[in-house]
Order: sequence, then structure tokens, then C-alpha cells
Amino acid sequence: MSHPASAGRYFVPQPSHWPLVGSFALLLLASGAVLMMNSIANGGFVLMGGFAVLALMLFGWFGRVIGESEGGSYNVQVDRSFRWAMSWFIFSEVMFFVAFFGALFYIRVVAIPDLASPEQAALWEGFQDSWPSAGPGASDPFSKMHAWGIPAINTLLLLTSGATLTWAHWGLVAKKRQQLILGLALTIALGVLFLGLQVFEYREAYGHMNLKMTTGVYGSTFFMLTGFHGFHVTLGVTMLTVILFRVLKGHFTAERHFAFEGVAWYWHFVDVVWLGLFIVIYWL
Repeated sequence: MSHPASAGRYFVPQPSHWPLVGSFALLLLASGAVLMMNSIANGGFVLMGGFAVLALMLFGWFGRVIGESEGGSYNVQVDRSFRWAMSWFIFSEVMFFVAFFGALFYIRVVAIPDLASPEQAALWEGFQDSWPSAGPGASDPFSKMHAWGIPAINTLLLLTSGATLTWAHWGLVAKKRQQLILGLALTIALGVLFLGLQVFEYREAYGHMNLKMTTGVYGSTFFMLTGFHGFHVTLGVTMLTVILFRVLKGHFTAERHFAFEGVAWYWHFVDVVWLGLFIVIYWL
């Protein structure tokens, strides 16, 4: 039989057991997290088992998709569906961060001024409208995270990584495999360096600045936004590493390389979110 790609038909995969494996992984993750939060024995082992099963599912399921793609099973319709799926996924991620940016905007523009208004003086006497603020009732002093230090260096690193990834894409389109490999390797290295500097920044915040998750509304919003962004950078580095290994195995052509493009879209999204974080969290 001819491949669906050559026959012009939409590819329908065979039934798969990987969704069941993924569901079992989620069950282990949820159960382990609940056990740990309630200090019940072996909760950590259950949680780690969930992560292990999840990694197995991702490796097996994505490996099957890669095999189908390299085997010529996908046509233009499948490629279009992948592009729509990645677009909606990134849109959902945009809305995820919009929610946190919106919460920060509400706190700074509405909540803090209202709590410091004369009408609230009887409740929070002496509370002033200033930012950063841990909120009324907080007494432990802390230091603000300034923009011109590690955050500025990390901004430069991510902007540079966007350029190296675009350069790698140019190499792929121009059939220059060495440029593609070097551009991907540089992008991954810049992403890892970004994460290393962010870990150092967190250590400084906790150890020398008394800036913690428990430092009122400023600490919680700071670590929530930067922490989730760091998680997305980690995910992006992981995906780029997978793409690099696929390139080294000879995958992708100048005409067919959506997996590379999808990861590149995601990485540029991470770059744009960081610019917003740098301005709103560190600078203003």
C-alpha cells in the first residue's frame, strides 16, 4: 500500500497504548504530591515514579510520531494540523502568563493604592502606597531585585539565543548542516547559562536579600512569574536538545522541518515573555 502522504489521504494512526501510560503517570504524580503534602511515607517515591513513567511515555509516544514522520506517513494536511495545534498551545501559554501579569497589574495599580487610601486607614494605619511592597501587616525587611545585574545579563543571553536559533534555521533552509548544528548548540548553551544564573539569583535572594516566596505579595509574584518562566526555559532547552539529536541523526530537510519550526516558535515566545518580565518585574 502507498503511504497516505503519497496518496493524498489524511494519516490516521493505529491505536496506541501510550495515552493509558500517560494517564497512569498523572495518577502517580497526583498521588505522590498528595502524600508528600500530607507527610505520608513513600510519597516522594510515588512522585518520582510518576515522573519516570511520564518520561517513558514522552520518549515512546514522541518516538512513534518521529518514526511516522520520517517514514513518509505525513502529508500537507497533517503538517497544517500540527501548525494549528502548536499555535493554539502557544496561545494557551500566552493566556497563562497574561493571568499572572494581570494579577500583578491589579496589585500595583488597584489593590496597593486602595489599601493605602484614607478610607482604609482604620484597618492599615501607616501603610503607604509604594512598590515593592510585601503588603499591609508585613514587617520583615527585604531588598528589591534590581534590573541591572543578573537580570540584564539574562536578557542579553535570551535575546542572543533567539538570534542563534534564527541563524540555525537559516542554515537548515540553506542546507548548511554545520551552521544548523552550531546554531542549535549555541542556543542550548545560552539557555543552560540563563538557568544557571537564575539559580544563582534565587540563592542570592533567599540568602542575602530576605526575598522569599513568603515575602508578601512582592515575593510571591516575583517567584511565581520568574519561576514559571524558568520552567518554560527548561522545557525549551529540553526540546531544543531533542531537535539537535534528531539533526545529528540526519532528520529534517529544507522543505520539511516543522518540528524544528514548532520548537523555534516556542523559544521565541519564551524570549518575548522574558522581555515583559524584565520590564515589569525588575525595571519598573
